[in-house]
Amino acid sequence: MRSVRVLAVVALIGSLAVTAAVAQQRAAGRSSLRRPVALVGGTLIDGTGSAPLRDSVVLIRGERIEKIGTTVSLPVPNGYETVSTEGLTVLPGLWDLHVHLMYAGHPNPRYWFDTYTPQFERVIIPASAEQMLMAGVTTVRDLAAPPQQILAVKKRIASGEIPGPTVYVAGPALTKGANPGAVHTWNVSGAADAEAKTRQLIDAGVDWIKIINAEQLTPEEMTAIVRQAHSRGRKVAAHAFSEAEIRQGLLAGVDDFQHVRTQTPEYPADIVALIRDRVRNAPPLYASARTVERRTSSSPSPSRSPTSTLAPAL
Repeated sequence: MRSVRVLAVVALIGSLAVTAAVAQQRAAGRSSLRRPVALVGGTLIDGTGSAPLRDSVVLIRGERIEKIGTTVSLPVPNGYETVSTEGLTVLPGLWDLHVHLMYAGHPNPRYWFDTYTPQFERVIIPASAEQMLMAGVTTVRDLAAPPQQILAVKKRIASGEIPGPTVYVAGPALTKGANPGAVHTWNVSGAADAEAKTRQLIDAGVDWIKIINAEQLTPEEMTAIVRQAHSRGRKVAAHAFSEAEIRQGLLAGVDDFQHVRTQTPEYPADIVALIRDRVRNAPPLYASARTVERRTSSSPSPSRSPTSTLAPAL
């Protein structure tokens, strides 16, 4: 928890510089967005592990960082709009790999969906996306949302029509036994249907496939989803609330486990063996390193494997 709090503080500090720059450019109108920008005076943390660079100067032209230096080594050229970052921390944009932009922090999901679903595309999702950007998060992965709405907002952000981070989307999560009226899930019935719905989502433009309530799906349905996704160059994320979900996902070839949990002090031996096999032989296994390390103390840590990549289990 302490590391999470520290990260949140750093993100907030960094976002102040981002917010200041964007706010100043908006106030000056769209024409200034095409002018080169100089961020001057802040402490730069570049994400490479190098020591923080104090009194930094960052020159930006369009979507590219041109040069980085200090107020001593890099004078700001003529024609640049100067944004003061004195007293602030400047750092690369953050990524959030598990968001739901259709939510806005409401504690009652049923009330939220009943009341605000008609506003998702034009109000809620754009507002959530802009909030992420203003907090310094420049890339997000949305892991369950109604397809038309989330894809429409993704395109509007990518075209520059509205502000927001780069958005990777899964569209509705594939599942079984969910409320048939839910806008953010699709029920599957049989392997052929599971494969067809996966294909439909990919044809619509999703970047990931998401599975929830995996225990309700048959092994054949799970395998059909993963096989179709992989054949089209997409990865599959799935909930891992139980050992059964983890086991089924590993056997089917799921790439990314979210909400990793267990009912016992350590995972059963067969799950440990499956994890070891994936880490050693690929394809890469994405999960929360801390959770997996703690729950499988007798297994090699995924964080030590060159084939493993970490994603937050939120």
